[in-house]
Amino acid sequence: MAISFDKALGDLPAQLTLYGKRSTVLASNLANADTPGFKARDIDFRSVLAAADAGQVALKTTRPGHISAAGDAPGGAELLYRVPVQPSLDGNTVNTQVEQAEFTENAVRYQSTLTFLNGKFSGLKLAIKGE
Repeated sequence: MAISFDKALGDLPAQLTLYGKRSTVLASNLANADTPGFKARDIDFRSVLAAADAGQVALKTTRPGHISAAGDAPGGAELLYRVPVQPSLDGNTVNTQVEQAEFTENAVRYQSTLTFLNGKFSGLKLAIKGE
């Protein structure tokens, strides 16, 4: 009987990829906190996971020759602009405290997903050994 890793691991690998990509976006926001005119961006993680659960994660293009936006955000997710609470006079919308909080939360979620994934692999290893 063959083991299906897709079924065994569930959506944990996709979540790990999304958290990794989101870390990059949030780090970019933090790095550009003093850049005039920079607009903070983020991934709407919940909508991407909801679409993944519904099997609807696909990039949409209007013509076959269009370039894929897969490098912009994972799984067809859109990079959205963060709505600023109080934008600075130079047009920068990065709120360092918000970005640091989001980055920290994302890092905790990434680490916990790694822990769950490690547990899945440990269980599969035991099942393969017959223990």
